[in-house]
Amino acid sequence: MKDILIGGVDEAGRGSIIGPLVIAGVSMRTSNIQRLRILGVRDSKLLSRKSRGNFFGHIAELAESICIFVLNCREIDENVAVNRLNILEADGMAQVISTITADKTYVDACDVNPGRYKSYIASCLGHDSPELYVFNHADSLHVVVSAASIIAKVFRDNEILEINKHHNNNIGSGYPCDRKTMNFLKNWVTRFGSAPQFARKSWKPLRIMLEELTSCEVTHLPL
Repeated sequence: MKDILIGGVDEAGRGSIIGPLVIAGVSMRTSNIQRLRILGVRDSKLLSRKSRGNFFGHIAELAESICIFVLNCREIDENVAVNRLNILEADGMAQVISTITADKTYVDACDVNPGRYKSYIASCLGHDSPELYVFNHADSLHVVVSAASIIAKVFRDNEILEINKHHNNNIGSGYPCDRKTMNFLKNWVTRFGSAPQFARKSWKPLRIMLEELTSCEVTHLPL
């Protein structure tokens, strides 16, 4: 079999209310993909932070190229406002795909309709589109996408650690299901009357906090 370049693309932090959305792409020779399987590389969500860190080094050694693309909270909020989050992410993935230049690329789709998401990406790539294979849960189906998910998750974990360092380790994981994260945001909004720049104001829980704050201010206006 010809030793071609296979790409994998995935993201980390799409559902987070704090921190960036990180897209990562990895390209690897087919001769090295089996080595990923032997190492036990799998979807980053199934791994501990320590395991992800260990795999990160192995992936970096085996990869022909790695590309990371970061979407900040302002960009996310602007696109959520016009219902374009999937298109924003597709554009980011297209930029990653064009950078890793694989012969075939496997992508984890955030859209419930993988065919539609593939079309978004292909339209961003234009004539330079490689063979694209776009699936839901591709991070559990293709080990090269699992590798990309680990790269994205490790990078995002480090971003969250940096934010935590500046705020006395009070922000938690950054996800809405984390009580520590939501308490941090509630206290911030109460104290400063606004959202921190590293939080997504378009996410419903934070949007409600801000709307309630505005409502209280209107209610207490002097006659």
